[in-house]
Amino acid sequence: MTDPVATRIQSHPRYLELRQERNRFGWTLTALMMFVYYGYIALIAFNKPFLAQPIGGGVTTLGIPLGLFVIIFTIVITGIYVRRANGRYDALTQDILRDAQK
Repeated sequence: MTDPVATRIQSHPRYLELRQERNRFGWTLTALMMFVYYGYIALIAFNKPFLAQPIGGGVTTLGIPLGLFVIIFTIVITGIYVRRANGRYDALTQDILRDAQK
């Protein structure tokens, strides 16, 4: 028992384009996040003296702003994905649904 609308959606060329674009974009953001996060963890593991360098004359070290960068980077790329999903992907989805219900 297969829904004919679902079958039309799955075979729609714009749906296939949407899936490919969304997957490519998601994997790109995932790779960037993995690089930043694991790069920071690798610095902690293998180059502690680099992260322990003091900034200015205070007690704050280079590791603190780099750690904050990882957190902010995560928030920014999440926002980028949400913006793309709410704009481009939602519009494409509505077009596909409109075409499939005809």
